[in-house]
Amino acid sequence: MGERQQAPSRADEIVRLVPLFALAVAILAVAVDRGAAIDDALVVVPVAAFCVWAYVSGVPLTLVSVAVLAPVVAAQRSGYLEPLMFELSLLAFVIGRWSRPLARAVALGLLTAAGPVAVSVMQSPSEINVGIWVLAVAFPWAVGWALSRQAQLAAQLDETRRELDRQALLSERRRIARDVHDFVGHGLAAMMLQVTSARHVLRRDPGAAEEALRSAEEVGRRSMQELRRTVSLLRSDDDGAADPLPAATEIPTLVEHARAGGLAVELELRGDLSRVPPGSGVALYRIAQEALANATRHAPRARTVLGVELANGQVRLVADTVGPAAAASGRPGYGLIGMRERAAALGGELAAGPTPDGWRVSCRLPLEAGAE
Repeated sequence: MGERQQAPSRADEIVRLVPLFALAVAILAVAVDRGAAIDDALVVVPVAAFCVWAYVSGVPLTLVSVAVLAPVVAAQRSGYLEPLMFELSLLAFVIGRWSRPLARAVALGLLTAAGPVAVSVMQSPSEINVGIWVLAVAFPWAVGWALSRQAQLAAQLDETRRELDRQALLSERRRIARDVHDFVGHGLAAMMLQVTSARHVLRRDPGAAEEALRSAEEVGRRSMQELRRTVSLLRSDDDGAADPLPAATEIPTLVEHARAGGLAVELELRGDLSRVPPGSGVALYRIAQEALANATRHAPRARTVLGVELANGQVRLVADTVGPAAAASGRPGYGLIGMRERAAALGGELAAGPTPDGWRVSCRLPLEAGAE
C-alpha cells in the first residue's frame, strides 16, 4: 500500500484549490518582498510540487514535503520573500488532511514546523518571528487532521449504514421465507395429503374420497384467508391498524383443524394464553403450526400431544409425537430453521430432535418479549 493511504479524490474541490493557493502565495511573495533572481526562481518549485501532487496519482507526500520545504527555507537566507513561508502553512494543512498513518502525518508535520527554526538559524541576524510561524504551521495541520478525522468517521458511518441496510434486507428476506413456508407450505402439504388420500380410495370408497377432497378444500380456504390477511398487513400504511396475524389464543383452533384433518392430537393447556404478548403469540402459533404440520406430514398415524404452559414469566410449548414413522423422519428442513429463528428473535430457545418413542419439539419464550 502506498504512503498516501487516504488519496485525494479528483472530485475534492479542496485538492484542486491547493495549487491555486500555492500560486497565490508565490505571487504575493514576489510582489511584496522580492529578492535576488535566484531566490525568485525558488518560488516556482513549491507551486510545481503541489501541482504534481494534486494531479498525478501516487506521489508520496514525503517527497512533496521535501520539494516544498527545501526551496522555501533556502529562499529565506537573504531575508527576503518572507511571505513564501505561507507555503509551509499550506503544506501542513495538506499533510494533516491526507497523510496516513497518523504517525507519518505527525512526523511530517514536525518536519514542516522545523522549517521556521531552520530559517532563524540560517539568517544572521534572524529576521523572522519563529513562534508565529511555528503556530502558522501547527494550526493548519490541526485543521487538516480534524477534517481528515471527520471524513473517516463519515465513511465509517456510511459503511455501518450500508451494513445495517444489508442486515435489515437479509432479516426481511428470512421473515418472508418463514411466512411463505408457513402460509403456502403448510397449506399445500395438507392439501396434498388429502388429495392423495382421495385418489387412493376414489374407486372403492367414493364417500371417503369426497370427504378427503372436502377437507382439502377447507384447508385451501383457510390458507388463502391467512395469506390475504398477511398481504393486507404488508400493504397497509397505517401503523395503528389492527394486527391481522394469528395470536396464541388461536392455538386451540389450530389443534381442532389438525384433528379435523385426521391427525390424532391432544392439547394440554396450563395458563391463560391471552397473557402472551402479540409478538410472542405469533411466534408461538407458528411454531405450533409447524410442529403439527410436520406430524401430519411425517407421522399421520402417530399420536401427538401439544402442551402449552405459562409459568415463571415464560411460556413453554412442547409437541411430542409418538410413533415409529415420526422417529424415522428427523431430517431438518426450512421449517425447523424458521422455528429456531422465530424463537431466537424473541430471546427464546427451541430444540427439536428424536426421542426413544418418536419426535419432540420444545420451545421456551419469555412473556415480556415484545412484537417481533
